[in-house]
Amino acid sequence: MMHMTLYWGIKVTLLFDSWKTDSCFSYLLSLLACFLFSAFYQYLEDRRIRFKAIAVSNPPQQPAPVNAPLLTPKRRASSAKFATALLFGINSAIGYLLMLAIMSFNGGVFLAIVLGLTVGYVLFRSGDEEVVVVDNTCACA
Repeated sequence: MMHMTLYWGIKVTLLFDSWKTDSCFSYLLSLLACFLFSAFYQYLEDRRIRFKAIAVSNPPQQPAPVNAPLLTPKRRASSAKFATALLFGINSAIGYLLMLAIMSFNGGVFLAIVLGLTVGYVLFRSGDEEVVVVDNTCACA
């Protein structure tokens, strides 16, 4: 029977029927896997943001703008854009798997994932905050 409230116990089924814990050792290994997987999620998010910055900083030469509002010039694909899209897909899949693991409603799994996301953010993404200077003071711009 699936739990519908937060519970604290060592018997948990994570993501697959074959991933069941029945001892303290297997439970702790599962918590460690959840912690590492969520920290890895933050690492991949950092890589994706850096690839996106590379793709934006080196835009391909575009032809003169077209006056028709619905026509946009074709953009060439770059390896940085492809890497960004690939990392976005992988990161989305990992995010959904982490969400499904939390939906086991086990308190230890919840804490391991939140702690892993926090530690991963501190290790890999805490330097992401950059000051953005806006020339236009209008809030709607």
